[in-house]
Amino acid sequence: MVDVILRLVDSTALDRLRSMSVDQLVLAFESGRLGEERPAGDPRFHRGFGVDIEGDFLEWADAADGGLDAAASLILCDWASIAEWRCWDGRLFLYVEPILDEKFDDVEVFGSAEVWQRLALALGRSDRESYSESVVLDWMERRQELGETLNPDEDPRILPTMESHRALTESLYDFIELSRDEGLTLLIGREYLPAQDWVLDGARLSEVEV
Repeated sequence: MVDVILRLVDSTALDRLRSMSVDQLVLAFESGRLGEERPAGDPRFHRGFGVDIEGDFLEWADAADGGLDAAASLILCDWASIAEWRCWDGRLFLYVEPILDEKFDDVEVFGSAEVWQRLALALGRSDRESYSESVVLDWMERRQELGETLNPDEDPRILPTMESHRALTESLYDFIELSRDEGLTLLIGREYLPAQDWVLDGARLSEVEV
């Protein structure tokens, strides 16, 4: 399994970066000036370290022979992100299917902005605790249907797994709540996914004008 990665991108910050030429961006990153202009991150969530992102962009620029491409856009999105949420793709069936009351056949569906929009609408009709509890109960029912034990004495992984599901769903709820800010745009990707196939505001980065 690989991680599905969601990031919330500050649209104003990203637009400002995209308005700059490659040379201007290189100078700004090399001087450290952009560090003071990076949008503040939400302390509840991880995001990429500024110094690592600067290095990624400068490495890209050394090899680039033209304007900004999807790879550079992904780096700039990372810079403009205020929060990141990630999860094994296989677990997302547990976290999305129950509240949407729908079964999915393939993990690729979680790369679609439409699914996350629907989840946001559904979570808007729930609360954090109820959502998390519904996921845990559904997970327990699935285990029972497969004939697997729910007794911690028989499987010591039961309680840690339950707590992991609870923590991840609570943080997902908070992430989706945060995503409702009009100034933020959802970026969707996966580990090892080519930059051009990441999805920003419903469009692949290869299709986004830069």
